[in-house]
Amino acid sequence: MVSDTRPNVDRAYRRAIRGWCMYDWANSAFSTTVLAAFFPPFYRSLVIDAGLAENRATAFWGYTTSVALILVAVMAPVLGATADHTGGRKRYAGFFVGLGVLATASFGLIGEGSWLVASILFLAGSIGFSGANLFYDSLLPHVASRGDIDQVSARGHALGYVGGGILLVVNALWVLRPALFGFSSADVAVRASFLSVAVWWGIFSVPFFRNVSEPLVVRRERGRPAIVEGLSRLVETFREIRKHRQLAMLLVAYWVYSDGIGTIIRMATAYGDEIGIELTDMVTALVITQFVGIPFSLLFGRIARRIGAKRSILIALAVYACVAVSAYFMRTALHFYVLAFVVGTVQGGSQALSRSLYGSMVPRNRAAEFFGFFSSSSKFAGVFGPLVFGVVSHFVGGSRAGVVSLIVFFVVGGLLLARVDVDEGLAAARRAETAE
Repeated sequence: MVSDTRPNVDRAYRRAIRGWCMYDWANSAFSTTVLAAFFPPFYRSLVIDAGLAENRATAFWGYTTSVALILVAVMAPVLGATADHTGGRKRYAGFFVGLGVLATASFGLIGEGSWLVASILFLAGSIGFSGANLFYDSLLPHVASRGDIDQVSARGHALGYVGGGILLVVNALWVLRPALFGFSSADVAVRASFLSVAVWWGIFSVPFFRNVSEPLVVRRERGRPAIVEGLSRLVETFREIRKHRQLAMLLVAYWVYSDGIGTIIRMATAYGDEIGIELTDMVTALVITQFVGIPFSLLFGRIARRIGAKRSILIALAVYACVAVSAYFMRTALHFYVLAFVVGTVQGGSQALSRSLYGSMVPRNRAAEFFGFFSSSSKFAGVFGPLVFGVVSHFVGGSRAGVVSLIVFFVVGGLLLARVDVDEGLAAARRAETAE
């Protein structure tokens, strides 16, 4: 009698999907509470406490974030190539999760005026966050079937919005009403918030490590260290990517439009502060963006199933272009709330579908390597959006011109994306998989 193992296979598949998606829930707390909400003003206060001018505080924060982006960009392709050759993607992810969790927990111990220590710890936290994401993203083509990849990626982003949003609400209440929660001051509440992010990130990463299987790797015989072999594979990747014309075009399009998206995320509170929006309103707007993103990330997954991921992303880019123009006319907190809502409708969907579209067009046997390029190249490209924003704002006189200049990124990125032949890219990836 032959036993039917299909129900067990289906259960294992669903369990792996849930475990993979839960990591978005876990790490999004770092994105919301640390990166978007509390660490930038916390860092600036440390610089000012050291007796330095406010403009230098902002400059030092810019230098720190730029160095973090560059370090991750340089490391990512080497790490990806090494993991593809040696296996152990979950092991690498675990190392970076541990680094990020420990660094984030240490934020609360930073002394007054210790901005240099804060810079070093932030670099460690950012490297942990981005390094773990590289290996997490690279496992998507192995976890999800080809027919499910868009919806699984969107589900992960939706869970990220829920997880990051819930903790952001809790942390915001702590900071806005510290006495109500037993904190002696808002500063103590901010430091406690950093610790809560570390705990959240660590605990909710467990399902990912327990339920997602390590992909099989065909190991090549080698007499060289893994890092040397990884660098050698990196050179091969430069040659290989030229064979994937549609994938290369998708990458260029993504560099352009994701730079615009990232700039809106990074500069929103700075722009709001300049035009007189209160911190309370801006934090509330961040919460709105998070929770609006939950249903709309899932909705974009369904839309992609009907019209395709590429067309769905193009819709999102059109919305972003309208946001950039509308922000020029923003005057009140209500306007800020409305734009936060609109951004929430497309932010998660555009990011999730970009990830899944790229994932579907890479050869599975080189997924970590190609996702290393995806991560590192976008980090390098991500420098230009804030630079354009700053230069235009400086020479034109104010951030209103800077924010409307971002429309260029969405228009050019959209035009490049429209030229990508997805079917040809998918076929090239499958041919590459069977060739080895």
